[in-house]
Amino acid sequence: MNNPVNHKISIREKIGYALGDGAANIAWRGVSTFLLIFYTDVFGLLPATAGLLLFIARASDGISDVAMGVIGDRTNSRHGKFRPWILWTAIPLAAMLSLLFTAPNLGMTGKIIYAYTTYIIFTLVYTANNIPYGALMAVMSGDDKVRTSLGSYRMVGAFTGGMLVQGALLFLVAHFGNINPTINVKELEPQKYEVTVSTPNDIENVNINTKNRIALFKWADEAVEDTLTNGKSFSMDAQKEYTFLVVGEDNLQASAITIIDQRKGYSNAIYIMSVVLALSLLITFFSTKERIKPLTSQKSTLWLDIKDLINNKPWIILLLIGLIFQIYNSIKQGITVIYFSHYLHNQLLAGSFMVALMIASIGGAMITAPLAKRIGKRNLFIYAFIFSGTVNALLAFCGPKDIAAIFTIGVISEFGAAIFPTLFFAMLGDAADYSEFKNNRRATGLIYSAGSFSTKFGGGVAGAIIGFVLAAFNYNGQDTVAIQGAVPGIIMLMSWIPSVVAAIGAVLMMFYPLNQKKMDEITIELNKRRATEIAQ
Repeated sequence: MNNPVNHKISIREKIGYALGDGAANIAWRGVSTFLLIFYTDVFGLLPATAGLLLFIARASDGISDVAMGVIGDRTNSRHGKFRPWILWTAIPLAAMLSLLFTAPNLGMTGKIIYAYTTYIIFTLVYTANNIPYGALMAVMSGDDKVRTSLGSYRMVGAFTGGMLVQGALLFLVAHFGNINPTINVKELEPQKYEVTVSTPNDIENVNINTKNRIALFKWADEAVEDTLTNGKSFSMDAQKEYTFLVVGEDNLQASAITIIDQRKGYSNAIYIMSVVLALSLLITFFSTKERIKPLTSQKSTLWLDIKDLINNKPWIILLLIGLIFQIYNSIKQGITVIYFSHYLHNQLLAGSFMVALMIASIGGAMITAPLAKRIGKRNLFIYAFIFSGTVNALLAFCGPKDIAAIFTIGVISEFGAAIFPTLFFAMLGDAADYSEFKNNRRATGLIYSAGSFSTKFGGGVAGAIIGFVLAAFNYNGQDTVAIQGAVPGIIMLMSWIPSVVAAIGAVLMMFYPLNQKKMDEITIELNKRRATEIAQ
């Protein structure tokens, strides 16, 4: 029998495990990036209604995460404790993601009921899938170095899945939502055009924009310049002409304008992504194996598990670290589009910037395991905080024309930031080992569920920080004067405010007690205990 501690996981199994987080990010990033605009622009919900729905569902995450961790720890099947949940939820998660982006013809009350029902069920199924998936890493091997390597593969899968949905979805929406319209463009003066469009069929909701999304649109019969927006959403009647004033681009041609049936486009695009999601999760289930099992002598109750958790110093520090690095990353991600739109005055570059950061993230995730093996996970976390935060602060010195410098600084900073989640989820496994070492009890699912909630909550804190800072500078996205007055706050949020958060993380990580020497001691002792049980 292979020793579960010394077992080396194959590349095939690591890739299979990584596909699970690729699938999770198709769901999570797809929802976090596109669902709000789908609800408001396609399904027809009021922004306040959609925002309240998302808030209520997020607030319930803490309860469902912890409950799922407890359930996972108490699941017993021939496939293990955590793998079965990946199998059981693969198709339901894909189905719920598809239903989220389906827009049935209902009245407003029916739409609200449908949105609440599908979104809340989606979050529950996602939790039932993702908490056991995270905990699975801790029971695939008892070697903390192997888990770090596994964490690197996981983050590569996560970033790849995110890049797939964020990079490909809009292209799929455009492909499936194409309505073959008639478009006429008349130049009125440089960078100012009259655009008339029509279609042979009735379409309930379309969006008109330019392919590079730089130009601004307003209805031709509207005189107020403040109505200029980046594209327009509206309903089209067959054979009726719709006329817009379009400004902000040179040499605009009809071929540069897109008119997309958003309902059809989003739904079909997400259906394809959902199939990829389900297949990826099934591969994860069939290609992985649970090797670490609680000792048969373990006596555990929910109360004892919770007591062990609140007395687990490494886990408490990791809980705070997860909150901090998520605040750091979410502030940067949340301000990027505003920064490029109102400081660089080039929204299109924001997409290229985010793709570049995603590629850098893959590189950072891949380098984490060898670096951690050389200097230890605790030290690497500290150095990554200092490195990424210091580099990111340099954005404060970049002007709106320093595009190359902004991209370079962003990519280098993101390379370091990608180390945070890669180490974090591997170190939660170390915290589970520490609990077993200290208490002779193991509650892997509970440890991972609470750690997962801290990262989700961090995103909410980051959003609040962005909102407070912009409010302090009187930011108003529809007031040009107010936008320019808020530019210093936008620069702060893009540069040194995240860096201060990173510095706090570096200091806190210095109190983390599980250095590599201590982890080696724990691994050896747990190996002895498991070997003794096997011998008996």
